[in-house]
Amino acid sequence: MATAPKTPPPARSSPDVRRIARIADRPTFAEAQRWFVRERPWLNEQHLQLCRIPAPTFFEQQRAEWFRRQLEGLGWTASLDRAGNVIGTFGPVSCARQLVVSAHLDTVFAPARSEAVFFAPDGRLVGPGTSDNGSGLSALLAIAKLVSSSAEFHELASCLLIVANVGEEGEGNLNGMRYLCQHTLDVAAIQAFVVLDGPATDHITAQALASRRFEISFSGPGGHSWNDYGIPNPVHALSSVVHSFVQSADERTASEDNGACAYNFSVIEGGSSINAIPGSARAKLDLRSEAPAAVDDLASLLSTVVERGLEQANRSAKVQRLTAKIKDLGSRPGGKLPDDSELLRTIQAVDAHLQIRSRLDCASTDANVPLSLGLPAISIGTGGQGGGAHTDNEWFQPDGREAGLQRILLLLIALSERQMS
Repeated sequence: MATAPKTPPPARSSPDVRRIARIADRPTFAEAQRWFVRERPWLNEQHLQLCRIPAPTFFEQQRAEWFRRQLEGLGWTASLDRAGNVIGTFGPVSCARQLVVSAHLDTVFAPARSEAVFFAPDGRLVGPGTSDNGSGLSALLAIAKLVSSSAEFHELASCLLIVANVGEEGEGNLNGMRYLCQHTLDVAAIQAFVVLDGPATDHITAQALASRRFEISFSGPGGHSWNDYGIPNPVHALSSVVHSFVQSADERTASEDNGACAYNFSVIEGGSSINAIPGSARAKLDLRSEAPAAVDDLASLLSTVVERGLEQANRSAKVQRLTAKIKDLGSRPGGKLPDDSELLRTIQAVDAHLQIRSRLDCASTDANVPLSLGLPAISIGTGGQGGGAHTDNEWFQPDGREAGLQRILLLLIALSERQMS
């Protein structure tokens, strides 16, 4: 597990917390709190409808179009960029730099039919993607509706860029956020990125967990398990590589102080019959570390281990030999929000005021991309509870969601007023 950055929360008597308290005491914020409660049925219905639209990674277009139409119905100007990200703006910009508030559209699994996403008798919304990241997308819609429907929040609305982005999960490789930062946005005109991901409010992701992903494959002639015994076997070679890599990586990371590291082999495939030597075998590997240099070191180790494994497998081969290939499936850059960041101070002050016992953590989210570019960014939860992420039995419990929405609104008001003052 990644270790959390060490930044103590502010005291409730600190200037930052007192400023948040003054914002929270305004009649407009009190009315917003009541609005979140009144609009609970609407928000639950939006959450249900969006999760019923399949949006597996690389196939988010139908959900993106639905989200664009919802924003336009709420008075926003919305469009899709060339990557498929939904971008929403409201009226003329009234602040020097805008705030990006985002949530990813894609899910690991998609419902086989719309009825697979439903409200259970206990009030939970059940189905793939309901928590990750139906909770983030529905929170985006709640904020968009609130600030556009109330004249008191129109100035705040004009400071926001609402983004529903593609390509966050798995082999999406954060491509939506990459495109947003590299092509769609003028990042110099952005004050901060606030990423809404999942329901949990007990954490603030302020450090990006670096990762790299690979597919390792061995190929050979294949043959009969008895008649052709002795020719190199791709499954045997791949198994040897997996064992050697894990053994070497365990020794290396135990002897170096690079922060927490993790490596995981999965999706191992090969062969078609028990009595046939496979013609190919492959496995996928996920590498993660708090230190980007440690990830690169493990990637170098992988190349060495595969080369050695191929040589050993072919050592006794007379004619027919194996070949090996390492395919780069993508990387997620690392980065960290400075301890003295205004964004970090503000979210911690909001949590102190709301008495939310949050901690700083290191994780892999859409915030990785702006953090790697030196831009202020955090990823936070949106309230409520969730479980079963990345499974068909995922669920989200809306009870308590209002506290998470208040947290988001306080943060956005405080950030926008700070840079307008």
